[in-house]
Amino acid sequence: MKKIAIIGAGASGLFCAIECAKNGVTVDLFEQNTKPAKKILVSGNGRCNISNNSLKTTDFFSQNPTFVEYALKNFGFESFEKTVNSLGLLLNVLEDGRAYPLSNEAKSVANTFIQTAQNLGVKIITETKIYSLRKLTEKYDAVVVATGSEAASHLGGCDDGYTFAKELGHNIIPTYPSLVQLELDSKLAKKMAGAKVDGEVSLYINGVKENTITGDILFTNYGVSGFAILDISQLASESLLNYQAVDIAVNLLPTFNAQKLSNHIQKVAKINPEFCIFDILLGLLPTKIVSGVLESLHIEPQTTDIDTKLSKKIANQILNWKFEVSDTHGFRHAEVSGGGIDTSEIDEKTFQSKKENNIYFIGEVLDVVGRRGGYNFAFAWSSAYTAAQHIIKN
Repeated sequence: MKKIAIIGAGASGLFCAIECAKNGVTVDLFEQNTKPAKKILVSGNGRCNISNNSLKTTDFFSQNPTFVEYALKNFGFESFEKTVNSLGLLLNVLEDGRAYPLSNEAKSVANTFIQTAQNLGVKIITETKIYSLRKLTEKYDAVVVATGSEAASHLGGCDDGYTFAKELGHNIIPTYPSLVQLELDSKLAKKMAGAKVDGEVSLYINGVKENTITGDILFTNYGVSGFAILDISQLASESLLNYQAVDIAVNLLPTFNAQKLSNHIQKVAKINPEFCIFDILLGLLPTKIVSGVLESLHIEPQTTDIDTKLSKKIANQILNWKFEVSDTHGFRHAEVSGGGIDTSEIDEKTFQSKKENNIYFIGEVLDVVGRRGGYNFAFAWSSAYTAAQHIIKN
């Protein structure tokens, strides 16, 4: 009977173990943590955005952007849903395509996969760190590296997979945090910590606007967080890695244009002459943000002389407030990582190393990172399944 080792009991490792064991392969699954599936458990704020029913190559970023195409077609959303349904795990697919477990709990995903693996005879060996592939290749017919990335180090994120790949002579594309908060060179951002708006964020690289995203924006002690920030963080982080100038422009009230907002400020001032500018803006924005806007423009909060020039100045700042991005909030706080093992050295139809037979690399350890919305899990499942099919047949 064929016997394989899988390093890493996260999403891709567990799923690969299940697919192999289903087909009569003996599987030893090594995990350095005390328990498997730690990242699954915290994903989607404990809800686990498990996949997306619309999977396109444009939802992924890599030096080799077409690399994901075969795997996504080979094991797309419908195949994944059918597979997990057969394990008793039902999905709730939202209008925007994001899929969650019907239980709305990440725990049910982790439990289902762990229980299924164990029922199929997978031996899950926890608290065991692997230091070299060579020793494993002597004992097993194939080795699968599913170690993930450096993201979320407190959950076991590490660079072990890159070390294993280098051992075989693989090239590593420089890694960077993705789906991560951004640090700003701004004392005002710190003063606004805790204030949140639904707004728009535009990303500027070397002064050129590259992208605009709508969503929630949360000011923090270090800079900004929120879904809109996570969504632009991939390009921001990659650009910082390449020593480019990165700035964001925040639109705090996207339902207004400059003229409409300026007119509104003047109208309220005219109807309520006793209102100061601080009072007027409180009807539009959180208190801390109002203070920040006025401080950034050096306008006294108690100002009651509100003319057209002043209202336009304020409107422009609210709708296009620029901040310099000094850094990301780091791998520890990132959900995933960009960069990784160069996919030009991996067979896209088998996930086997082109440098050495019977060694496979799957999931986040590769130079593939998806958008927010279940895409990174989708690649974990499809790469795991595709590798498993090749292991079974060979």
